[in-house]
Parts: sequence; structure tokens; C-alpha cells
Amino acid sequence: MSLQVEKLENNMAKLTIEASPEEFDQAMEKAYHKSKNKISIPGFRRGKVTRQIAERMYGPQIFYEDAANFLIPDAYEKALEECDLEIVSQPDIAVTQIEKGKPFIFTAEVAVKPEVTLGQYKGIEVAKADVRVTDAEVNAEIEKEREAQSRMVPVEDRAVADGDIATIDFEGFVDGQPFEGGKGEAYPLTIGSHTFIDNFEEQLIGVSIGEEKEINVTFPEEYQAKELAGKPAVFRVTVKEIKVKELPDVDDEFAQEVSEFETLKEYKKDVKKQLLEKKKAQARTEKEDAVVEKIIENAKMDIPKPMIDTQLRQMMEEFASRLQQQGLSMEQYMQFTGMTAEKMQEQMQPQALKRIQSRLVLEAIADAEDIQVSDEKLDEELEKMAGMYQMEPAKLKELMGDAEKQQMKRDIAVQEAVTLAADAAVEVK
Repeated sequence: MSLQVEKLENNMAKLTIEASPEEFDQAMEKAYHKSKNKISIPGFRRGKVTRQIAERMYGPQIFYEDAANFLIPDAYEKALEECDLEIVSQPDIAVTQIEKGKPFIFTAEVAVKPEVTLGQYKGIEVAKADVRVTDAEVNAEIEKEREAQSRMVPVEDRAVADGDIATIDFEGFVDGQPFEGGKGEAYPLTIGSHTFIDNFEEQLIGVSIGEEKEINVTFPEEYQAKELAGKPAVFRVTVKEIKVKELPDVDDEFAQEVSEFETLKEYKKDVKKQLLEKKKAQARTEKEDAVVEKIIENAKMDIPKPMIDTQLRQMMEEFASRLQQQGLSMEQYMQFTGMTAEKMQEQMQPQALKRIQSRLVLEAIADAEDIQVSDEKLDEELEKMAGMYQMEPAKLKELMGDAEKQQMKRDIAVQEAVTLAADAAVEVK
């Protein structure tokens, strides 16, 4: 395999990767074995046609696509090991030569890590945060705990009202026909939460247990399922159960239930203390964010679009994973909210860009300040991580490869760069 690297504008590069005729022939042989049981030629039993006969009958092109798919991943991986570029995007692959008996040639356009020219990163001015805790904030926090301690009480003597949790069965129809993803059973819906399409929940108010009602809605014009966008729909909904929240009284007994304290007064004092600590931590985070934002403004860098696209894909995957943990698929989320993948990516783009810029300037600061992370520091972080996953630190360290350890060291260096810049910032009122 041979490699040529051409640097393009806007921190892009083109890798021209060439595999030898022998390597291409080996890939063709793999492609033949993959598909030989599907090749049908009169006079031959299926699976008994030789590669030579198949190529004479149909041409060697019959195996080109599979051969390319076998060859490209390994050849690209070897090219990455050989070149000294720090690639930060998925490759855009294009085959430029594919012919039996000749070298197989393809190109991979990639984004490379941009160079960063730092401006001022020490002595950044940021607004001083107010970390006082008011009685109203203490009461609001206690109200949250009160909500958490509430219990769900079934209601049987009245119809659905605003704020109720109604357990429903539903099925949606467009033009009289059911549509995919429009059916659910025993779904708990909080009336007024606006979880479903606009006006869906309001139409359930006044419906009694066991009663079926037709709910009329219109899908948004930008609905992700194009066949439903802008169309009126009818949902047949049956209310199976109604529940309401019953909240406890806020008194000494409540304090004893939710804390280690005997009296409400002691409990409130502790809540205030916890809120103060939380506000200080939040103020520190906001200070760090403000400092990094100004450092980005002071720096110069050219972010290639494929790098942003890669970040967006990662963020979409993270979001889908969080939904899955809540028992919801991305498809269901989009149906319920009327969101589309394109619209989500459009909304996420500023955040994706900020993530990239933040990482780049902080890595540049770590380099400028020669921040080195020792093995001892890595072991400390691994011990914390092992505690989170309830594992032995030695076992976690054993499971991590050298690449993961180096990545973790880079992450620690970036966090130390944040701390350095924030500690050097000037707070002004």
C-alpha cells in the first residue's frame, strides 16, 4: 500500500491511497467467496461456479463493489498509521481506479485538527456571581422535596382534570388509516405537560375512566415523518386510570422523613447550606464557561465543516442514548414533538461549534503552559472513576488500553487548563 497526502484549504486534506494489484486480487477473491453461493449459471450447481467462469460470464465488475468494501477499511486504517496528520472527521471516500490486474486507488478527504493562535487567556475579566441564598429559594427547594415525597392516589369519582396523570390507550389514524408509531397502551400522560402534539392533552379534560374519545389534532408542517406532515389526524383514546398527586404537610414529621434532622428549622438550615454550596459550584462553572468563551473570542482558528458534522453526529448519538435510557426511541421522540433530524442538527450546531472551539483553545493552553499529567494523577482519576462504577481500580486500569489512558491524560490536561485560566481571571462587579 502507498500513500500520498495533499493538504487542501480550510484545514482539509486529501489522502490518495493505493493498494497493489495483488492486494486487490485478494479482495476480489474474498468478494467471490462471499457471493459464490448466489451465482447462478446454467450447467453449474449453485456454489460450484469458479471465480474465473463467473468473471467470464458476467465480467470481473461483478465483484468490484464487495472487493472495494473489503479493501478500503484496512487500507484506510494503515494510511492513518502512516500519515502524521491528526484527523478529526469521518473520511469522504471516492474510488478513482478499480480494474482487475491494476492497483486499486481511492481518495479520502478528511478534516485535520486546526491550528489555534491564542490571544489573551490570563487575566480575563468576568462578572462576579451572587451566591446568596434567599428564603424563597429554600422554600422552593423544600417544595421540590415535597413533590418527590408525594404519592399517586387513584381517582374514580370524577373525570380527567388539568394536572392529572391519565393512563391511556390510544391509536392514531390519518385519512381513516392507522399509521406507524401512532399506537400505545397503558401510557401515563400528565395533562398539561405538553408531551403530545398541541391540543391533544386539553381534549382529554372531562373524559371519564373507561370512556373513549376521538381527539382531533394536526401534525406540524415540519413533522419528521413526511407522509404525516401538516395532515389532520384522529386519535381514538380510552382513559384507563386517573391519578392525582397527594403532597405531605411541611412540618417536623416531614423533616424527620426526608432528612437526619428532628425539626423543620434544622432541616431548613441544612437546605440553605446545601443550596449555598450548590450555588458556589454553579458560580465556578459559570465563571469557567465565561472565561473560555472570552478566550475563544480572543483566539483565531478555522474550523472545517466536516469536523462540525462529526461533532453533530456524536451529539445526536448521545441524545438518542439518553432517550433510550428513558425508554423512548428517537423515532418516538420525533413523532411526539414534531421535531426532525435536520431541525435538531440545526439547533445543535452552535453548541457543536462551541464544543470544538472550547476543546481546541484549552488544548492550546495546555501546550502553551506545558501542562503534563503524571501517571500518579491518572491513577487518582482512575480511582475516582472506579468508585463510580463500583470496580477495583486495578481492574479498570487493566481493561483500559494505552490509547484510552492517553486520551484520559489529555482530558485531565484540558481540565487543568480550565482551572488555570479561571483562577487567573479577574472578577468585576
